[in-house]
Amino acid sequence: MTQVSTFEELLAKARHSAVHLEMRDGYMTSDPAYIDWKAGVRNAPVDSDPEFRDWLDWVRAATRRGVTIRRARVFSVPESDYIKFEHHVSDANVEAGEEIRWLPRRRATDIAFPGNDFWVFDNELVLVLHFTGDGESPEDWLELTTDPKVLALCTSAFEAVWERAIPHEAYQPTS
Repeated sequence: MTQVSTFEELLAKARHSAVHLEMRDGYMTSDPAYIDWKAGVRNAPVDSDPEFRDWLDWVRAATRRGVTIRRARVFSVPESDYIKFEHHVSDANVEAGEEIRWLPRRRATDIAFPGNDFWVFDNELVLVLHFTGDGESPEDWLELTTDPKVLALCTSAFEAVWERAIPHEAYQPTS
């Protein structure tokens, strides 16, 4: 396993697919956009968060090249505030070209998962995401591997989740 430079470079090199599985109920709760959302600010994130604008630009560029980007989230119910925030901002991701699905954790009991969130690019490379216990990203949080066992586990886990998950437009978090 090796260290990677940036996610942007990996997505820019993708030829046909990028899939992402998220399995935590909270990430980077120090994010100013999340803090604002919790305080009741519901402005379009694309208007107020430069990093999010960058993300949407990367997604648009990749999908214009023909790359399919799919994201699946496994989460607990009732949803954490962070999952509700993710749902709120995900409309912009979908508009940019991402496909997103949601799977309540109770419907995932029989799926074998790796220990970390990940991205798989072109069914060849796995980008493992290492978070701290409170969901923050440490300096060395990205790890790239081509290990066939890791690739097989991540691919099978993602596809199993994708098959049963609820499309973004059909899922509404509880109040």
